[in-house]
Amino acid sequence: MATDTRGASGESIDEPLHIEGEDHLEDVTTEYDVVLVDFYADWCGPCQMLEPVLEGLAGETEAVIAKVDVDENQPLAGAYGVRGVPTLVLFANGEQVEQHTGVLPADRLRDLIEGYTE
Repeated sequence: MATDTRGASGESIDEPLHIEGEDHLEDVTTEYDVVLVDFYADWCGPCQMLEPVLEGLAGETEAVIAKVDVDENQPLAGAYGVRGVPTLVLFANGEQVEQHTGVLPADRLRDLIEGYTE
């Protein structure tokens, strides 16, 4: 089992973190080593299917799982080229390293995250 994810403040994040805008996303990706960002919409069926998978990964991996509601944060979604939901963007050491559109299985997401946390 992975250790708790802790930022510079020592605060642990073991559940998805809702992003409030571009500055908040930048702060999170800067503070934590590995961040998986889920660009989603409440009305999206595949997004709803992915939700429990991401909640599980938040508690069992070293990555921070961040969620961006594309309807509330359209400029932010546009800045990352999000054209469909869900879109998953992985950051490592403050830099975007991966981007995938669509639902990925839990084991594939775990492998993706662990590739940057080891």
